[in-house]
Amino acid sequence: MRARKAARDWRRGRLDWRFDVMMPPRPARPARPELLPPNRMPRRGKGGTEAGRIALIHALAHIEFVAIDLAFDLVGRFGAHFPRGFADDWIRVGAEEAMHFAVLDRRLRQLGSFYGAYPAHDGLWEAAEETAHDPLARLAIVPMVLEARGLDITPQTIGRFEAATDTKTSNILKRILGDEIRHVAAGVRWFSHACAIRGDSPAKAWAGLVATHFRGSLKPPFNDSARAAAGLTMEFYGEVAESHAYLEEKFPSSREGQEPKAASSN
Repeated sequence: MRARKAARDWRRGRLDWRFDVMMPPRPARPARPELLPPNRMPRRGKGGTEAGRIALIHALAHIEFVAIDLAFDLVGRFGAHFPRGFADDWIRVGAEEAMHFAVLDRRLRQLGSFYGAYPAHDGLWEAAEETAHDPLARLAIVPMVLEARGLDITPQTIGRFEAATDTKTSNILKRILGDEIRHVAAGVRWFSHACAIRGDSPAKAWAGLVATHFRGSLKPPFNDSARAAAGLTMEFYGEVAESHAYLEEKFPSSREGQEPKAASSN
């Protein structure tokens, strides 16, 4: 509700475009869910049971909850480095992430659960802390890696809910997927804007920042069509995709039984 109010106030000219307040190192958090390191999170099933689907919806709701803070932190921490349109874009993203959380939270309640009923991982904010010093690093990692990962695996997640005849949840995720393409596109647009000012190649700059600041690994599946719609073309991640395709061809058993991890952003 506060995120949506901030977005309305911005649109109506009630907020000033100035950056004279230091951002806190971490956002406020409710008492629940308990936040755990990613490697301490309990294993979640594939969503084949109602309990498994509720746990999956809870994980997605947590991603959207943190994404609200990621969007507003991006404005408050780095807005002075960019034109006013940067704030326009990311405040709108923050409001949309709030809407995503609200509909997933409502769905949890319809299924007899609530946000906070399960532990959640703190990996998303760890990425924010890692990139708190550099706007290009933040754009490279959060929208262009973590949110782009959501584009990759959300279609599979939609398929799981459709297989369980949970059309309410699958329709929610379809709407979120469309919004997330625009969010990734905003990341690509402002990253490319900053690179143009510096005279850097966006693809090369992105690869260098990912190698420095991203603790995980980029691996398929890649949703090439959704990524292309967002402007995150193969020029950025093609070498990664090619290397994994080579490994898959030579060692096909290396990925047998593996499932992609939960979406990393919104």
